Amino acid sequence: QSQEAAKYLESILSDEFIIAVTGGTTIASISNYVHQTDKWKRLLFIAARGGVGKDVRLQANTIASLFANKMNGSYRTLYMPDSLSEEAYSTMKKEPFIKEMVDLYERTNIIIHGIGDALEMARRRNSSLEEIQRLEEIGAVSEAFGYYFNSQGEAVHRIRTIGVQLKQLENMEHLLAVAGGTKKANALLSYFKQAPAQTVLVTDEGAAQEMMRIMEQNN
Repeated sequence: QSQEAAKYLESILSDEFIIAVTGGTTIASISNYVHQTDKWKRLLFIAARGGVGKDVRLQANTIASLFANKMNGSYRTLYMPDSLSEEAYSTMKKEPFIKEMVDLYERTNIIIHGIGDALEMARRRNSSLEEIQRLEEIGAVSEAFGYYFNSQGEAVHRIRTIGVQLKQLENMEHLLAVAGGTKKANALLSYFKQAPAQTVLVTDEGAAQEMMRIMEQNN
């Protein structure tokens, strides 16, 4: 799936595009398959969110730099935690470099993102046991961009995060979602109940077959 995602990305790129990337193993692996090239001019890769988890190699900042190095582009980082306290969130929003990043998000042409299982993402964020139990109670199934969605695709919870916001997706030209594995099937079905129409999903056979099985079971 990473190879197919890289192929699709290269097919939609154009000079001076801004490409936002999230973190995670799957998104990081896409950079292994894009061609080393200077075909496009002035590409800018940016981190779509702050850091999640302890592995720096899988964070959006690092992944943005990997793409930029392979494709002769530049990159902009967002060095802060993915989840912020209310006080920190209010303070950071006023910082000039945050305002610059928000402006870049408004002008982003492509976003490459994963779709997570809600409880797995909560654990990666080191959420408390009480928070995880709360997510279970409200029926959170999937997570993307700091929003948690239930099985009907309704946003039931969100974290305070500086990064791409859900409402900004509607205006982006290309949305490339990449996620796979049988365990992701319910999360994918949940997210795509509300995903913007221009979203393209690249997944694997295991997830696709499990999604079809669940849909047939629910009919």
